[in-house]
Amino acid sequence: MAFTFALTHTDGAARAGVVTTPHGVIETPAFMPVGTQGAVKALTPALLEEAGAQVILGNTYHLWLRPGAQLIARRGGLHRFNGWPRAILTDSGGFQVFSLAERRTIDDDGVSFRSHLDGSAHRLTPEVAVDIQACLGSDIAMVLDECPPHPSPKEVLARSLALTTRWADRCRRRLEELRDGARIDGLAPTNPGQVQFGIVQGGVFPDLRRESAEALVALDFAGYAIGGLSVGEPNEVMYEVVGGVAPVLPPAKPRYLMGVGTPADLVEAVARGIDMFDCVMPTRNARNGQLFTRVGPLNIKNARFAEDDAPPDPECGCYTCRHFSRAYLRHLYVAGEITGSILNSVHNVAFYLDTMRRIRHAISLGTFAPFHRAFLRDLDQRAFAS
Repeated sequence: MAFTFALTHTDGAARAGVVTTPHGVIETPAFMPVGTQGAVKALTPALLEEAGAQVILGNTYHLWLRPGAQLIARRGGLHRFNGWPRAILTDSGGFQVFSLAERRTIDDDGVSFRSHLDGSAHRLTPEVAVDIQACLGSDIAMVLDECPPHPSPKEVLARSLALTTRWADRCRRRLEELRDGARIDGLAPTNPGQVQFGIVQGGVFPDLRRESAEALVALDFAGYAIGGLSVGEPNEVMYEVVGGVAPVLPPAKPRYLMGVGTPADLVEAVARGIDMFDCVMPTRNARNGQLFTRVGPLNIKNARFAEDDAPPDPECGCYTCRHFSRAYLRHLYVAGEITGSILNSVHNVAFYLDTMRRIRHAISLGTFAPFHRAFLRDLDQRAFAS
């Protein structure tokens, strides 16, 4: 199947649609569980499918360093390697590399860095980022972008934006070379239907964000992401940036807000026209004993749950909520049992995916605005729920 995107409903700025990929469809708005090293922590592909996941995210940086992109290519690509039959999006590795701080140096051509695993030297360029993701065979590949820390002066962000735009153009050209038959050390791309998304940068400055978006739109990517947010700026600022960028992006292509966020963030961003999300929060917080519910987070390690026979969320139909009590989940957490991480992760991922389903349903009925208000109103009761 070729990559396509079709809007099915709109309700104000909120959008519902369908992304078609070589490995199946993604109903949007969509949440992508994060599988950093080719696996979503504590969850098997079967558990993810049961929860309703239609797409997961893989991490280029980590898979490149271990076990190696070409090793995965020789296994037939990431889908075959990790047993996930549905769509995969891979990031470019840029965020992880630029997070290394003193371990990396950047120039116009790319970035040199030392591995966090063993200190070995590596070089990441736009072309290398494209080649790695072609070896992995993801359905959606991200361009390499620079990720300045927050806060950064406007002049620093402007220079970074210009570099990111040049790199995006190089990524686009390299993908076309691979489509025209170029090889990666003798290996062909493992997913000929792979497409690229550009990444809008520019910090919290509306004029820089607009400049970045317009430059990327001119390069005609299959979709567009908004990067460089949820890095310490106030939520209101993040929402303002998203609300300013989304209208500049083509309505006929998907919009992806990277690394966001809480359930409230998802609903607020959908209200501003975003279609796709990823975040480690549901699985990371699950391992730390925090469960998400419709009335806010529940910290299962609290002593008050020691004899609580209620499910984590009485309105949730996931496997965990159908079979286990808060008392049992607290016991597993206190005992350090890995089963607790699994069951908590099953619930949190199912909660996020069900939230997206409810959002899509509201948009299709033209009732997203009241849904939005009620969702946030209920979350305001979190202090009384835990």
